Amino acid sequence: MATTGSGEEAAEPSAPPDTPNTEASCVAGQQVGRQGSRRPALSPSRAADFKQCPLLYRFRAVDRLPETPTKAQLRGTLVHSVLERLFALPQSDRNPERAKDLLAPAWTELAEDRPEWTELFPEGDGKTEQVTAWLESAAELVDTYFGLEDPRRIDPEACELHVETELGSGVLLRGYIDRLDVAPTGEIRVVDYKTGTAPREIGEAKAMFQMKFYAVVLWRLRGTVPRQLKLMYLTDGQSLAYTPDEPELRRFERTLEAIWQAILKAGRTGDFRPSPSKLCGWCDHKARCPSFGGTPPEYPGWPEPDSGEESPLDRAD
Repeated sequence: MATTGSGEEAAEPSAPPDTPNTEASCVAGQQVGRQGSRRPALSPSRAADFKQCPLLYRFRAVDRLPETPTKAQLRGTLVHSVLERLFALPQSDRNPERAKDLLAPAWTELAEDRPEWTELFPEGDGKTEQVTAWLESAAELVDTYFGLEDPRRIDPEACELHVETELGSGVLLRGYIDRLDVAPTGEIRVVDYKTGTAPREIGEAKAMFQMKFYAVVLWRLRGTVPRQLKLMYLTDGQSLAYTPDEPELRRFERTLEAIWQAILKAGRTGDFRPSPSKLCGWCDHKARCPSFGGTPPEYPGWPEPDSGEESPLDRAD
């Protein structure tokens, strides 16, 4: 069951209440599940890549070709970082002014960690003005967030939670959850922030793919089906809430297993075929794509386990 709306009314009455849980605290960077070297796994964003275009999946997950983020994507990463920092503050300090004060230091830290991202703002007399205007656009998203909920009434169990589990079929699932709320009664709510516009009703299933993925992972890790999956769209102040059930998650598990088997089949031979669509206009890899006269690099073979460093951009998907 899905509901849409703006403000606090978007949450279903039976969802975990927005009341403080004095035994919980929002801890960034927690990791739940498997440890050690990271073998190839399925994440929500990479599953979406393969569904959209198998060749795009190869470029990102196998070749690991670099991509240049847009200012909008980078702004989303910044806002995610600010909301993570916000929930690390005492509840009484979680107000719009304090949140917006976090924008500049969060950007400084991101720029120091990824100096190449500063190249999105060309050097010159107008660079400072560009950055200022960009930060102001991020502040507008933060203001919109406060119109959706009052963070002083929420004490999440975790923010930017890394989760990982292996299904009985051997499929390894991995991802980052923006926020995990656990009520005193044990009910779980998964919250994800989006910095794009809310989808129309016809697009709800696509928007919820990521959230159902996380619901499956948490269900397998904790033995409890999340009570609510909640998407918060910070551009237009809309939210989408959904209540999954166990039979649905079992069906979704089979969907994930089918996607992974298709990936493995392509991985054995390197036969990741392009699937042209209107989304190609935003792809960084058109010059390498056969659909546009390009030639992909030589197939490097299926990736070996690695240390698994991920960009904050991936975490903000």
